[in-house]
Amino acid sequence: MLRPFCFALLCGFILTSPALAETLDDHLASENKEAGVKASAVGKIDDLAFLRRASIDLIGRIPSTSEQAEYLGWPAATRRVKLVDKLIASDRFADRWTVFFGDMLRMRGNATGGAALTAFVHNAIQNDMPYNELARRLISTNGKANKTPEVGYVLGDDADPYAMASVTSQVFLGVRIGCAQCHDHPFDVWTREDFYGIAAFFGKTRRVESRLTRVIYTTETDKSVVLWPPDGEEGDEPRKTMKPTFPFEMIDSKSTPAFIKRFEDLLAARTRKSQAGAKDEGPSVDDLLADTANKAAKQTRGLGGSSLKVASDAKKSLRNIDIQAGIYRRSELRAKLAELVTSPRNSYFAESFVNRVWKELIGTGFVEPVDDFRADNLPSHPETLSFIAQEFVANGYDLRSLVRTVVMSDTYQRQHVPLAASEAERVELEGNFLATGMRRMLSESLYDSVVTAGHLFDHKYPDGANPRVVQERVRVMVSAGKVETEPAQGTLVEQITKGAGEAMTKQMPAKGGYALEDAIELDFNALLTQEDEVGIEKMQVMSKEEIEAERMLKERQNRRAGVKYEYRMVERKYDDNPKFNSSLRMSAPAPAGHFLRVFGQTSRAELGEARNKLSSMRQALMMLNGRLTNEAARVGPMEPMHQLLVGPKANQNKAVELAYMEILTRKPSDAEVKEGLALMGDDALQGMHDLRWVLLNCNEFRFLP
Repeated sequence: MLRPFCFALLCGFILTSPALAETLDDHLASENKEAGVKASAVGKIDDLAFLRRASIDLIGRIPSTSEQAEYLGWPAATRRVKLVDKLIASDRFADRWTVFFGDMLRMRGNATGGAALTAFVHNAIQNDMPYNELARRLISTNGKANKTPEVGYVLGDDADPYAMASVTSQVFLGVRIGCAQCHDHPFDVWTREDFYGIAAFFGKTRRVESRLTRVIYTTETDKSVVLWPPDGEEGDEPRKTMKPTFPFEMIDSKSTPAFIKRFEDLLAARTRKSQAGAKDEGPSVDDLLADTANKAAKQTRGLGGSSLKVASDAKKSLRNIDIQAGIYRRSELRAKLAELVTSPRNSYFAESFVNRVWKELIGTGFVEPVDDFRADNLPSHPETLSFIAQEFVANGYDLRSLVRTVVMSDTYQRQHVPLAASEAERVELEGNFLATGMRRMLSESLYDSVVTAGHLFDHKYPDGANPRVVQERVRVMVSAGKVETEPAQGTLVEQITKGAGEAMTKQMPAKGGYALEDAIELDFNALLTQEDEVGIEKMQVMSKEEIEAERMLKERQNRRAGVKYEYRMVERKYDDNPKFNSSLRMSAPAPAGHFLRVFGQTSRAELGEARNKLSSMRQALMMLNGRLTNEAARVGPMEPMHQLLVGPKANQNKAVELAYMEILTRKPSDAEVKEGLALMGDDALQGMHDLRWVLLNCNEFRFLP
């Protein structure tokens, strides 16, 4: 399939991304010069640092050593461009950027329709659905939870018109109009009436739950619940249905800027291509209906005009059949709102999204916070933001093209502020995008990078090579002279996957208990074709209190039946050969206390909630003592490192160099090689375990270069 970016390029509507990136840098330099900001002496990062930074940002993990070798084998002049093309075409690109949209849209696997919505967004990214089309469908769609996955957006806030007014404005336009719900906005031009005007677009939408099947869906009613004036403020006049209004300024329709003309030309070209392709797809439904009507007319010829009319009426009725229309009524109001929100004449829509992507890749947005555009919080570089946003529109709202443009810019590739610089110099350089600010990996990227560095995406031991025996204290049930082990409550992983069917891939922890570092990989295709729609919504983790309550209830039931318990120590044998899944596909948000939550993933419950980027003792302890880090540090016989430590090909110098390349994506200095060799001692395997553990716990690993 030809991606929209490639199609537009062939049609001659857009510049290549390197050319766009160069123009982007020129705009930024021009604005800095006009503001009196001196040009930066900070240069670009080296090739390996760029490989690491781009891999983390675009596919959510550090590069493997085989990927490093491939990259360094490409011509130096073109390797960065070639790398970005490869990463953007990777399947992991959709996984990584689903996390971005998950934070932005607050997609929650434990909310009604949330898992299916996540799968839908992932599928949209994978298949290059334009961002305006994605937003339009989320805002306007009604239907059954999971069966119509887009409806998860509205169901995430229970189709409450006031919540949806706040969410839609803040998420898609970057405007916190929700501040005007109770009073006129204290810092901006938005009035309370403006807020109610937006809410009125959602006023007829209802969340419905079937009493018989418990199926949840959204539909439209004839009456709006949004009235003016607000409840409790009635005057002499009775309250009336609020008229939907869109208070955001649009580009005047009397003129058509060049970027909108390019967008319209792109749409026209796509339409022509689609129509040309449709000619080879056989007869349409209308053609088949017409053929059926013609056959009916021939069979009834001579029987009178009334029979011919029956055939004609039948044809007309078939065309108008909409089986679900009576249940899931289409929202005319929300369709109109979606049209206004996603219009190329609505600058807020493109600029707010570009601002979010810019912050995701650069570390700081043109507008901060990213969802707070207002008159007294203007962009730091308005011309640059406007340029990127207009190109985003002209390129058909294509995410890959936007990401590629930013990553290929000199701005993205700059080094950090020199350590010798003062705090004032650092703030000025980073604030004007003349140096790259320090960014810690997203929790999902950190998780997958540990797995990559430790070769844990696959087994690194032969079957049975690592037997373990543990002593466990278990409660057993004594009944009628027989001793039976009480059925276990199940691990955290088992509880999460309970009821999810084929939509999830189980990964059992080696020792049971609370698996705070395991990832439960979702099967997005299964979620979009799930037959048991209610089952998906049961992917919830039982709390400790719920587990204890269930245990106590069972104990009372057994007590009444004369059952007794006692505790005994038992041995359990298992093969300690762990394998981890990608956290990018884990149902989000992760359980409280999980690795992802400890390193900043939010609950996605609060609108505008940003990831916590601060360090904590809990993070340090999880990296120092956690199972994931320690399993990654161990050297398995099925990974390349092993033969450099044991056997005839042993070479400890190369082993140290490989450890640095695998974990930090760079070669060690002479001093670092010396330190690594000192750690080896008499036991090379244990010494390398210690070295890798140290490297995984250093700041250089957690932060982007």
